[in-house]
Amino acid sequence: MESNNSFVFSSHLPLRNLRSTHHVVDGYNRGMRVLLFDIDGTLISTGGAGGAALREAFRNAFNVVEAADVPFAGRTDRGIGSNLFREHQIEDSETNWTKLRNGYLERLPFHLADRDGRVLDGVATLLEELSKLSQVAVGLLTGNTDRGARIKLSHYELNEHFAFGGFGDEHRHRNDVAKAALQEAEQYLNGNGKLEHVWVIGDTPLDVACARAIDAKVIAVSTGGHTAEELSDAKPDVLLQSLADTERVLELLS
Repeated sequence: MESNNSFVFSSHLPLRNLRSTHHVVDGYNRGMRVLLFDIDGTLISTGGAGGAALREAFRNAFNVVEAADVPFAGRTDRGIGSNLFREHQIEDSETNWTKLRNGYLERLPFHLADRDGRVLDGVATLLEELSKLSQVAVGLLTGNTDRGARIKLSHYELNEHFAFGGFGDEHRHRNDVAKAALQEAEQYLNGNGKLEHVWVIGDTPLDVACARAIDAKVIAVSTGGHTAEELSDAKPDVLLQSLADTERVLELLS
């Protein structure tokens, strides 16, 4: 697949230009499923582009020689920023967060283009098949910022599949992102579907935990940085090696 490497970040670019072209659901559908996908390690591997862009932005914004080694997997970008500020004794203010976030978003497209990333096995086919199902609403539940998520997904030509989501711009904890994603799903469905059929799909124990925070079922996939044993200990409803078995995943989700 040829990726779109021509995207250039602008702080003045309207966010809607990066969003999916899906619209609010019309027409009541009792059997509506809401599917909330994590991004990194679940849908794509960026080859470390996100982490490299964030660390570079942190070094340049705050005159740091080397950014502290803080955990990234399953964390929100806002939470990662807070951890970096704490480790370097920098004030965890909204001004400093905005400075870090903007620097990160400016660098992210270039790091994506420079890294050997890819769409993970089965993902493109699965999303294409899900797009054909009227009873399925597909969104995001990710620690990425809204714009960062859209930059990544646009780079790998997946952005159009996601109509709504919860993001890591403001929330330091993933459980809060899950609650925001659920609210966005309700707004997207516009009262036209039931929300008791909610699935979270992710690759970390924190994805499992945040699914439980919103009473959702969860599919864990061992395509990220956690082993199948580690994911099993988190007790997901379903544990898969990957999303490559499209028929099996569709059977579960639809």
